[in-house]
Amino acid sequence: MATALSEEELDNEDYYSLLNVRREASSEELKAAYRRLCMLYHPDKHRDPELKSQAERLFNLVHQAYEVLSDPQTRAIYDIYGKRGLEMEGWEVVERRRTPAEIREEFERLQREREERRLQQRTNPKGTISVGIDATDLFDRYEEEYEDVSGSGFPQIEINKMHISQSIEAPLTATDTAILSGSLSTQNGNGGGSINFALRRVTSAKGWGELEFGAGDLQGPLFGLKLFRNLTPRCFVTTNCALQFSSRGIRPGLTTVLARNLDKNTVGYLQWRWGIQSAMNTSIVRDTKTSHFTVALQLGIPHSFALISYQHKFQDDDQTRVKGSLKAGFFGTVVEYGAERKISRHSVLGATVSVGVPQGVSLKVKELEKQRESTATDILQKKQEAEAAVRLMQESVRRIIEAEESRMGLIIVNAWYGKFVNDKSKKSEKVKVIDVTVPLQCLVKDSKLILTEASKAGLPGFYDPCVGEEKNLKVLYQFRGVLHQVMALDNEALRIPKQSHRIDTDG
Repeated sequence: MATALSEEELDNEDYYSLLNVRREASSEELKAAYRRLCMLYHPDKHRDPELKSQAERLFNLVHQAYEVLSDPQTRAIYDIYGKRGLEMEGWEVVERRRTPAEIREEFERLQREREERRLQQRTNPKGTISVGIDATDLFDRYEEEYEDVSGSGFPQIEINKMHISQSIEAPLTATDTAILSGSLSTQNGNGGGSINFALRRVTSAKGWGELEFGAGDLQGPLFGLKLFRNLTPRCFVTTNCALQFSSRGIRPGLTTVLARNLDKNTVGYLQWRWGIQSAMNTSIVRDTKTSHFTVALQLGIPHSFALISYQHKFQDDDQTRVKGSLKAGFFGTVVEYGAERKISRHSVLGATVSVGVPQGVSLKVKELEKQRESTATDILQKKQEAEAAVRLMQESVRRIIEAEESRMGLIIVNAWYGKFVNDKSKKSEKVKVIDVTVPLQCLVKDSKLILTEASKAGLPGFYDPCVGEEKNLKVLYQFRGVLHQVMALDNEALRIPKQSHRIDTDG
């Protein structure tokens, strides 16, 4: 007898991906995919108790997906709001003849009631630690004057500054968020700290506003107002007004930034700052998968300068980056170069050398803002489920391979899924790629393999070996006796065989 599925199983499965159908699939396509998977996972086809149990679980999951997608109302709810929408209390009293628009209105009402009943308080911690090291003695020593001083043969390297900052966020309502932040700084024996509290409200889909209150031992109380607004789909503006109270009186300040997306990876900024250190600044920032480039020009009091910087992003597991910049202005010229590397899941270590105006070496450890990843227990459970599905596929795959070989059709030689690493990476990192040869061969029908535009982690026999990281699917296959190879992104639709995948053996 079919057993009910747990909430965790429902949350971790994509029904369209599970059935391997398009989101626009017709009822006939859904029925054909459902029948095929039912034949594969039917519990009565397996005598081994463990395989029978796994087959029953997968059979029930496929049945659940088909029940949702075959019903027009539940499919409309799922398409708009996903599985969470189906779990919303109150659908049982909703008239089944309602249109998608009426369903949307009803869902929003139920969602508001649910949010009022259970308001989740979650924090979003972010932090930075920066240590400044004065290494001037490495480059500019005074050996002639101090040659008789004991210990003068060794360069003097000292820590001359340190900065620590931390912030947390707490949602108060669906539109209101409280932000608490603080910082401590010291330089050449002098230091101080500050604490800030802000309230942010999302006023519409196009903008938000924020009130800020702060105080510190180096500066007096601070009151600020910040506004953000999308003017067009490609242009936005931010305005920040502040009042700084000190022993010298009230010092007002105003900063306005106008930004526009010049293309997919490039943004242009115009900034005007009035008050303390008034200035006008224009900059262009281009950020791609492998590089980050900035060029800026500022005219202001007391500093006017031109800046150009470049950062190269290596596509490795440690997210290594090297960077360099040139800054020239009334104060002189400064050249900086450095690198940073990921040292843990949430931390990055970076070092920068400044030449021109002696500033030493800056080491920064930054807390990465990242969503919580699945625990090792969850990944292990998914792995066990995928392995069970592969065992259930073995007999079907054997028959598929025999049929394909008889007509020189599509044979999956090898297939891997996950985050690919180079040979220089650590050996432990290679477990991020899993073998999916059997699951892909099981999806072959009439010498064709078609995967829809969705994450492949939801396919039968697959699981996510590296949650939260970029993944690919690499397939080596044989068609008409000729080897082919293709590499596809995780969410990219894939259709094989193709002539463009053919491996050129002439070279």
